[in-house]
Amino acid sequence: MNVLVTGANGFIGAHLVEDQLARGRAVCAVDLADTKLRSLAARYPGLEIVKADIRDRQALSKAMEGRDLVFHLASAHLDVALPESDYLAINRDAARWLVEAAHRTGVKRFIHCSSVGVHGEIHHPPANEDSLCHPDLVYERTKLEGERAVRAYAEQTGYPVVIVRPVWVYGPGCPRTEKLFRTVQKGRFFYVGSGEALRHCIYISDMVEGFHLASEYQGPPGQVFILGDHRAVTIKELIETMAKVAGVRAPRLTIPLGPMRLLCRIIERLFLSMGKEPPISERSLKFFTNNTSFDIARAKRLLGFDPRITLEEGMRRTYAAIRADKDKGAH
Repeated sequence: MNVLVTGANGFIGAHLVEDQLARGRAVCAVDLADTKLRSLAARYPGLEIVKADIRDRQALSKAMEGRDLVFHLASAHLDVALPESDYLAINRDAARWLVEAAHRTGVKRFIHCSSVGVHGEIHHPPANEDSLCHPDLVYERTKLEGERAVRAYAEQTGYPVVIVRPVWVYGPGCPRTEKLFRTVQKGRFFYVGSGEALRHCIYISDMVEGFHLASEYQGPPGQVFILGDHRAVTIKELIETMAKVAGVRAPRLTIPLGPMRLLCRIIERLFLSMGKEPPISERSLKFFTNNTSFDIARAKRLLGFDPRITLEEGMRRTYAAIRADKDKGAH
């Protein structure tokens, strides 16, 4: 099996590349950066690395030649200052062109990575793949448009496409999880609001297993699967688990939502006016306010998906990796 992975240098992408290599597959990794990929190439000399923007049609057409399978993970994601036109060009237009090019090039199967963010705010959790989507952030809106474009192509042509919507993925190498651990460990974490909002998580090894199962799915083209742990947890349960793993006192400070939302707006506008990425924004508040809780029954039934790593075990593994990297850096 000859595989191409876009967004391969990202947190999830790099783990997926390593997983596919460990399964004995030949892998071509595509990304603008290659910092994580170079260390993988040292252990897997057969890894092919292509440094390219997914909007570079010439480079991607060449990279897809001879591939059996494409995992499309690349997207515009965390850049608040990025204009909506770029989000659309990357998350919608490039996705649509990539699936068409993969089909034209002879790629046998296309796995498109979307996001549960396409659902927007969930008023009656848990949601599932058929729940209404009403995203409000530019990332979520453009990911939904990209997903719809890919799915429409699959349904029109019969091309084998599977769409995966991951929940919040964490594990070794995840910058957001590392930042949360640092904040909790230093006693700087505070809750915004009640802390009772639901957060659905999945450990990285379960996530890449889900991708692999999706690549073997033989059902109707354009099928959508939500991949997450067996249950969502409250923000308090998540943070208290991280504090327990780190061996520190669980945070207690709570700030009301209203004043924090106003502060985020002011900081966001100030930094964007200077052409800088704001340290916090209104998007940051969604961590505390949005219920991200999903039913993964479809993935269990049709893919045989069965997450193995509990939240506490996953956080222990993640924290151990953070400590190991810190000790390595100290020497």
